[in-house]
Amino acid sequence: MTELKTFQYFVHNEWHDPASGKYFDSENPTIGEVWAQVPDCNQDDVNRAVAAAKAAFYDGPWGKMLPAERGRILRRIGEVISKHADRLGAVETRDNGKLAKNITPSLKPDAWQVDSWSYYAGMCDKFEGSLVPAEMRDMHNYLKWEPFGVCGLILPWNSPIGTLICKLAPCLAAGNTVVMKPSEHSSCSTLELMDVLLEADLPPGVLNVVTGFGPTTGEPLIDHPDVRMVSFTGGTAGGRAAAGIASRQVKPIIMELGGKSPQIVLPDADLGLAVHGVASGIFPAGGQSCISGSRLLVHDSIIDEFTERLVDVVKKARVGDPNDPQTQIGPMANRLHYESVLSRIEAAEKAGHKLLLDGRSACRDKGYYIGPTIFAGVSNDADLAQNEIFGPVVSTEAWSDEEAAIQIANDTVYGLAAGIWSCDIGRAMRMADRIEAGTVYINNYFNAATQSPVGGFKQSGYGRENGFEGMRCFMQTKSVWLSTNPSQPDPFGE
Repeated sequence: MTELKTFQYFVHNEWHDPASGKYFDSENPTIGEVWAQVPDCNQDDVNRAVAAAKAAFYDGPWGKMLPAERGRILRRIGEVISKHADRLGAVETRDNGKLAKNITPSLKPDAWQVDSWSYYAGMCDKFEGSLVPAEMRDMHNYLKWEPFGVCGLILPWNSPIGTLICKLAPCLAAGNTVVMKPSEHSSCSTLELMDVLLEADLPPGVLNVVTGFGPTTGEPLIDHPDVRMVSFTGGTAGGRAAAGIASRQVKPIIMELGGKSPQIVLPDADLGLAVHGVASGIFPAGGQSCISGSRLLVHDSIIDEFTERLVDVVKKARVGDPNDPQTQIGPMANRLHYESVLSRIEAAEKAGHKLLLDGRSACRDKGYYIGPTIFAGVSNDADLAQNEIFGPVVSTEAWSDEEAAIQIANDTVYGLAAGIWSCDIGRAMRMADRIEAGTVYINNYFNAATQSPVGGFKQSGYGRENGFEGMRCFMQTKSVWLSTNPSQPDPFGE
């Protein structure tokens, strides 16, 4: 049996044992065995982390630092991450099963997760104030952008480091200090990253990480009065709970939540392009992405040919060990999720949906593997079409006219992403204008860039990450009135 690695949690540039003395297990989903123990933090640990972040902001050098100085530190963070890309990638693959050939290169020099630090480093001193032309003589009104102070970042289990960077880089660029809470299902790569970032020489207290479960760690962090804003990525149910807690103190919260994203294939689409695009939009990540295009809406004149070609392409996918360069789909990230996806497939089969491709054939004795699964003839009111599965499962439905396709696409509580496949670009653009989603892809899927904002409509969340808007969400506006000829009449005089 492999010797277990025991982690500590990270506060004030130091490692700490949990106040309770308790730890919980982290499994390697590749083999379904425990490989690490993680601190089970409670309110006392959260208080320690928030106090350190507050002191760093108000009393330490971080809160007084010039924006250009913060920019130089952010560049250094990017350099340190790229230096340790192999180490960080290995931990993330071991902890949640992400493909090593995907995660490690994303942390190398010139990759987007490293370039994010350069992008926001350059943004640090670009937020300029403005003068408001108020109609008052001898009076100037100007606006400033300022940080909130201590921010709480709640991370998901499917892409811990990637999501962390999307939040942390703009949050630090804006001048805030941070307490992060990774998912209990994948905490280890975040803790490993903190050990790496000790090389970046950040002032103590700027970065802090507490680990544990939602009720005992996440909720106290969101509810802490010294945490001034929260950024949450996770499921919609968790987002509702987080928003409710934040509302008790009228605390702003950014939320990037679940999705049930449609991919609409028009009859004039390039079928080869669309088949590969649809497959790429869900299966390589095992469906474990909020923007996965898991609702396939195909024109009735081509749906039989399209689904036949899709099955032929997808059934060749190599499901297996995420450390093997030949693997194309790794395991589900944890046992509970694996069991949930299997139960949803079974329920859909019992509901009478036609199973074109059964991913349960990829299941094995060790590890949490499920292959691509495709159901046909799924009406949009079915559970399979309406509720997020977060696994390699696609539902397909035919449509006959453009208006019907748009109505079906929008007939969901979610609105995170959508795809449109057509050789008529004008038509596709007109449809994109009517789709209720934060991101719409035309003849491509799953692309992202640090410069481009990401977020949802409806119950997929609010606020944005990435780009100018992503940094602005971590700042607040202050209006200052300056009198150039001070005089104040007696308010109670004659």
